[in-house]
Amino acid sequence: MKLIGIEEHFLTEEVRDAWSAIGLELADPSVGFHAGAIEKRLANLTDERLALMDETGLDVQVLSLTTPALQDLGPESVDIARRINDTVAIAVARHPDRFQALATLPVSSPEQAALELERCVTTLGFKGTMLCGRVGNHNLDHSCFHSIFACAEALGAPILLHPRTPPAAVRDAYYSGFNPTLDACFATFGMGWHYDAGLQFLRLILSGTFDRLPKLQIILGHWGELVLFYAERFARMDQVAGLERPIETYFRDNLYVTASGMFLRHYLERAVEIVGTERLLFSTDFPYQYRPGRNARNFVEQCGLDPAATEAFAHGNWTRLISGLSA
Repeated sequence: MKLIGIEEHFLTEEVRDAWSAIGLELADPSVGFHAGAIEKRLANLTDERLALMDETGLDVQVLSLTTPALQDLGPESVDIARRINDTVAIAVARHPDRFQALATLPVSSPEQAALELERCVTTLGFKGTMLCGRVGNHNLDHSCFHSIFACAEALGAPILLHPRTPPAAVRDAYYSGFNPTLDACFATFGMGWHYDAGLQFLRLILSGTFDRLPKLQIILGHWGELVLFYAERFARMDQVAGLERPIETYFRDNLYVTASGMFLRHYLERAVEIVGTERLLFSTDFPYQYRPGRNARNFVEQCGLDPAATEAFAHGNWTRLISGLSA
């Protein structure tokens, strides 16, 4: 059974240097997480990565630039994005049976970002893109980003909404008061990241993005970034939201959900209840949740789905999702 992980990350030295040049580690504590063995694994797109994939049982990685990507960079990110995408395209060409890719976009320049997404899909053969939440003071539902989402819908290219660190004011209000290390962890992988990503998806719904772009497909990691567990509560906003459809239908029509290395059957069962087996995708969140011992494949093989749904979860749903890409 072919196993495809659709949220698997990398980091280039150029991006690391660009983050450092603007002092991003002072504003976003997650920048400091990319160190030691994690940094080494993020940087490697050759034999070492392939060996670790083999060890956990993963056949294909869909590569994406790790958070916070280029979200905090200015106009210089246009050229940086092109260089990153060209570099990743070379890695994919060297191992086309092991790697696919999601486009890195200069999101602070939305029109240029849309053009780069089109180039990546139609020329480089990429399978979509990944966005990391807010850009400056704007959430992703802001009208300035419409061109990116419109381009993705036109291409049939899915968008993975990845977590990023909440703004400083939110961290100070809700995630501080312990010690610097614990505050940083609480605001990122402990909880803050996941609330932030889930909120971005909800804002896309409530802003009418999917009414304007009904074919747009969004992916949320970590079993839906918490929002699946409150779907019934969100539905109560139907009477005031002014949307074309009930909120629950956007979960079934515009959302895919992936595991991101959280190999928990009861989370999978909840995802099935909300989005159905045809909208489940697999991922390991490499290298952050990397665990050896055939861990990834063992989870899929023992996840409790019937054989057809298991195959769909492992690779079939992703293959179908990207089958309509305009290349």
